[in-house]
Amino acid sequence: MKKIVLALVSVSVLGGIAWVVWGRSGESSAAAAGTALARPTLTVEVAPATRGAMADLVTVVGSLEGEASVEVSSKVNGRLEDVAVRIGDRVAKGALLARVEAREIQEQVNQAQASFEVARATVKQREADLKFAQTNLDRSRSLFERQLLPRQTLDDADARHQSSQAQVELAKAQFMQAQARLDELKITLSSTEIRSPVNGFVGKRMLDPGAFVSSNTAVVSMVQIDRVRLVANVVEKDLRRVRVGSTADVEVDAFPGEVFRGSVARMAPVLDPATRTAQMEVEVPNGDFRLKPGMYSRVRLTVATKAQALTVPVNAVVTVEGKRGVFQVKDAAAGKEADFVPIQTGLEDGTRVEVLNGLGDQAHVVTTGAAALRDGAPVSVAVAVAAPASTPRRP
Repeated sequence: MKKIVLALVSVSVLGGIAWVVWGRSGESSAAAAGTALARPTLTVEVAPATRGAMADLVTVVGSLEGEASVEVSSKVNGRLEDVAVRIGDRVAKGALLARVEAREIQEQVNQAQASFEVARATVKQREADLKFAQTNLDRSRSLFERQLLPRQTLDDADARHQSSQAQVELAKAQFMQAQARLDELKITLSSTEIRSPVNGFVGKRMLDPGAFVSSNTAVVSMVQIDRVRLVANVVEKDLRRVRVGSTADVEVDAFPGEVFRGSVARMAPVLDPATRTAQMEVEVPNGDFRLKPGMYSRVRLTVATKAQALTVPVNAVVTVEGKRGVFQVKDAAAGKEADFVPIQTGLEDGTRVEVLNGLGDQAHVVTTGAAALRDGAPVSVAVAVAAPASTPRRP
């Protein structure tokens, strides 16, 4: 009996201890849960919405090209006698670039010149014969009319006159043929001198003196760069906003932070069915020749502008539940908290965003920290620290 009583007492004591331990663990869990639900206060920065000029930009990339790029070729066959330029030389239009050996062609010109002189002399001889035949015909006709000459003699004089006329016409045709041949050979002789078709620079020299060239063999590559072109593709959705004459700001890696001003010169009237893009050419003046063909460039096209647009910093605009908006700081019973305000946006330039609806001119919006906020989250506003005044130096 005593063993039973002791067993019951032991069970009761252990149950009481378990009850106390379970109760305390429950309180600890509740406290931990409360702590987990408490949201920390985030420190943010705010900035005012401001009005100012705003531009709508379209950005494209591509490589620069010269206004004209020409591979200058030889028109005749022969051996290069001289190449007068090297890479990088500045050359005027019509300047001599190279020369092909011309001794054989010169001899052909000399022969053609001699044939030309013979043909010219022949024409003069035939014209003299015609004049003599005309005189005989006139004399014979006069004598025949006075019945002092038979008809047969008159007919012979007339036949000789007609033959002299034909000989003159043949001589003149041969003279023209000789002149045409001489002119042709003179053109061929002039073609042995290879000259620049543009004002520009030597981009590449393909051959050296002594090399054999044939017709259409490229000798020198010329590039004209007093104006450069950027050929880029514009996507279909931006095509309606880009117009010929739109301002273009060009940047290249060779000159970081520097902007070269140009404009849209040409737009293709059709789209590439494979990429749904249209080709566009931007021309940039390059009077100092700093921009080079082949440079990778980025172009910002200004397609629209507004003089007094209400704008906020780009990092202030966030998307919450599919809506674009900004956070403002408002006073609440427990302190300051974030308030999400949906807005309608307009132009964007990479640093600021135009606000069409939803904010007033005096509004302040959260900038730094906006991406981490939720509506109603507790916040504290960072106070800008003024830079310490510089201590004047003693003389």
